[in-house]
Amino acid sequence: MKDQCEMPIPTYEDVKAAHERIRPHVHRTPVLTSSHLNDLAGCELFFKCENFQKAGAFKVRGASNAVFGLSDEQARRGVATHSSGNHALSLSYAAGRRGIPCHVVMPRTAPQAKKDAVRGYGGIITECEPSTSSREEYFARVQEETGADFVHPYNDPRVIAGQGTCARELMEQMGERGGGLDCVVAPIGGGGMISGSCLTLSTIAPEVKIYAAEPEQADDAARSFRAGHIIADDAPETVADGLKVPLKDLTWHFVSHHVTDILTASEAEIVDAMELIWKRMKIVMEPSSAVPLATILKNPDVFAGQRVGVVITGGNVDLNKLPWMQK
Repeated sequence: MKDQCEMPIPTYEDVKAAHERIRPHVHRTPVLTSSHLNDLAGCELFFKCENFQKAGAFKVRGASNAVFGLSDEQARRGVATHSSGNHALSLSYAAGRRGIPCHVVMPRTAPQAKKDAVRGYGGIITECEPSTSSREEYFARVQEETGADFVHPYNDPRVIAGQGTCARELMEQMGERGGGLDCVVAPIGGGGMISGSCLTLSTIAPEVKIYAAEPEQADDAARSFRAGHIIADDAPETVADGLKVPLKDLTWHFVSHHVTDILTASEAEIVDAMELIWKRMKIVMEPSSAVPLATILKNPDVFAGQRVGVVITGGNVDLNKLPWMQK
C-alpha cells in the first residue's frame, strides 16, 4: 500500500509524554462488560467507555495534548479547528482549561447538542455547509482572520499521540484484570482513534489485532483499505455523524500499516446496536460509538471465542432525537 505521509509520524514515546501532559485534564475511563452481549456476540467484550470522558468523548485526549503542548506565545493566539462535533467541543474544553480562545467551523447540520456543548465550553462557532469542501473553505477564512494554531481533528501528530493514551489505558486495565486481549475494535472516520490505537498496540502488544468499524453509507476507509490508497467522499450521509470525514495522509499511514481489516455495518444495524447497549448496559452513547458492536454482531466468525476490546468513543447525543425514535 502507498505511504506518502510528509508529516512527522508520532512514536510511542509521544504517547507516553501525552499521557503525562493530559493526566490532570482527562478521566481514566472505566472498562465495562455485559454477559448478555457476550452471549449474543459469542465472545468476551470489554468496553472502554470514553462516553464517560471529559467533554463526553475520547477526542479530549488529543485536543488536550495539542493545547497544553503549545508554547505561551503560540497559545496567546488561541486554537482553531473544523469538526462535526466531538473534536470541536473537546478542543473548546481544553482551550477553556488553558484560558485561550477556540474558533470552530462546524457544519450547520451538526447535532444541536454538540453545538450547545461547544458554546458552553466557550468555543466560537462559524457554521458551514455539510461537505468537506465547504468546511475547508470556511476554515481557511477563520484561520487567516485569527492566526490561531490549527489543531486538525485527526491528521495531527499531537492529536494521534493523545488518542493513543486510550489504548494504553485499556491495556493497563486489562493487565489489572489478569488478562489480555486478542483484538481491539474502534470506529473509523478520519482515523484518529484507530491511528492512536495502532501506534500504542503495535508497540506494547503487537499480537493484538486491530479492526476498524465503519458505516456502509460512509465506507470510504474500507474502500481505501481495499484499493491501497485514500478514497475520499465529500458528503456521505449516515446516522453515525462523527464518522463522515475521510482519511488523511498521517492516519492512512497507520491504517495501511497496522489495521487487520475494516468492517462495515448498515444504518439499521448501527441503530439496533446502539439501542441494545442503551437497554442492556444502561449507558448513553452516540451512534458512531455503536458501529463497533454492530460489526462484531454482524461478523461472529471473525470474533468467535476471543477477548475483544471495544472502544465506545463518545456519548454526546441529542436525547430528543434518538435514532430509534425515528423508525
